[in-house]
Amino acid sequence: MNLYLFNANDIAARYGIGTYLKELILALKSTTIKIHIIHLHSNRSGFEIVQSNQVDQWYIPEVRNENTFSGSVQKLEDYYRNVIYLLRQHIKDRTELVFHFNFNQSQLLAKELKAVFNCKTVATIHYLKWAFELQGNLSQLQALKSKPEKQRTAFEQLLHATNEYESLLFKEADRVIVLSQHNKFILETEYQLVPEKISVIPNGLDDTNTLQKNDQERLRKKWLISDNEFLILFAGRFQPVKGLIFLVRAFHKVLERYPKCRLMIAGNGNYDMYLQESKDICTKTSFTGLLEKQELFELYQIADVGVMPSLYEPFGYVAVEMMMHGLPIVATATSGLNEVVDETCGLKIPIIEYPDKVEIDTDLLAEKIIYLLQHPDERKRLGANARERYLKYYSSEVFRRNMINFYTSL
Repeated sequence: MNLYLFNANDIAARYGIGTYLKELILALKSTTIKIHIIHLHSNRSGFEIVQSNQVDQWYIPEVRNENTFSGSVQKLEDYYRNVIYLLRQHIKDRTELVFHFNFNQSQLLAKELKAVFNCKTVATIHYLKWAFELQGNLSQLQALKSKPEKQRTAFEQLLHATNEYESLLFKEADRVIVLSQHNKFILETEYQLVPEKISVIPNGLDDTNTLQKNDQERLRKKWLISDNEFLILFAGRFQPVKGLIFLVRAFHKVLERYPKCRLMIAGNGNYDMYLQESKDICTKTSFTGLLEKQELFELYQIADVGVMPSLYEPFGYVAVEMMMHGLPIVATATSGLNEVVDETCGLKIPIIEYPDKVEIDTDLLAEKIIYLLQHPDERKRLGANARERYLKYYSSEVFRRNMINFYTSL
């Protein structure tokens, strides 16, 4: 089989999608599948193929002729036309061709590839644009879709058009991979995809939990966390959909009961709102900025509680990383995250949906965190269960088996 994985030069490729591709390549390492990664919108000056025994890297830069561009869709059509031309010229071995897309705005490319090659097309749905913008509020999307076009705001018109455009890929692709049963339900009910076309394959992660018991003290000293201080950890981008503002507000209430606590916030983005919200507890909150993976793994291993207050989360790599390191979790019962973190390894917070917004009860969030701080045996039990759940459902070996079976089924 010749597998062509599409990547793109944008922020998504540096986070969840980048991790997905890395883990997928690792999972297929010992198979006979020949992997090619096509980097679209590359910032390299010219088209380039870097060959290796296991993975070929294809870099296709932007090809612009400003006289022919009349809009974003036209730009995409022109660019994909160039991509097709290059693929026709350079794909020599066309045995069992599979083109695997990881970005939702790829329908034009998928359609043209199927017209040119004898191939199968696959799309992994890592996220839905409307869900990030509306923070997973499905009723708000349905209200937007039923609203007369002339009454929509400019933002609503753009979101509706983007959603319609993304749906074309879901219908065009031969098969669609989703990361959770929740996402499968959305594709069936909102996009009218037949169940047989959809495969639920959760992401997997290579096991990096190598901590020895005597490392705890050393790592706490390294990160300036005292022995008698509880460490509560958040990891993620500073986007409204991640729910960090609700965690900061809840942490005020946690400190009233447990003054010897620290909230460690690992990630990057616009700090202003969160710094303002935590200005009166600034000595109890730490913003690390964007960390290297190994540094983040160290924090997982010394934290007492991990918190994922996301308003919408199609999967949740951070949750799996926390589980891998045996960290008990307080998480929202939302979308795919609700399936990754179950009651055996975490405490759940319901999402409150209003017609125009989504919120979390910060009192309840604080209560769940305080409960785990008060009950060390429960923290230990949930952490052990989290580790077992990771090994059973989200390890690289499980992911490997699922993906090989999927490609074989094509």
